[in-house]
Amino acid sequence: MADEQAFDLEKLRELIALMDEHGLTEISLSQGDQSWKLRRGGAEAVPMVTAAPPPPQADGAGGGDAPPDEPTYPTIDSPTVGTFYSAPSPDDPPFVKVGQAVSPDSVVCIVEAMKVFNQIQAETAGTIVEVLVEDGDAVEFGQPLFRIQPT
Repeated sequence: MADEQAFDLEKLRELIALMDEHGLTEISLSQGDQSWKLRRGGAEAVPMVTAAPPPPQADGAGGGDAPPDEPTYPTIDSPTVGTFYSAPSPDDPPFVKVGQAVSPDSVVCIVEAMKVFNQIQAETAGTIVEVLVEDGDAVEFGQPLFRIQPT
């Protein structure tokens, strides 16, 4: 087995500094099943880092948490540590609301880490059934952010 480590935050800082130093607008990295893409643009663009979704959990994972008559929906999880934002700015409406349909490419929130704003995509088509965190909450890697009913 290969030693698979996530990209660490110090290396991310170094990459951002290299982007600044060399005037780069985009970097793509892959390691194992994880893929990161850093993109920088004008005032309208938001620098972002995306990561491959975590491996699927076994059907029995998390069993016993929900009553047997209620369905258990999959979650959209945070791919990084940071601060959760439901909207692009405080004056804008949230990216998604409960009951809203999303596609795999739909941006559902932003997780900010070290002044890098990571746009989090749904990664699956479905309907948002629950928002699990509050705007401005600190989130951890792999922490569920939304429950989604797949279509």
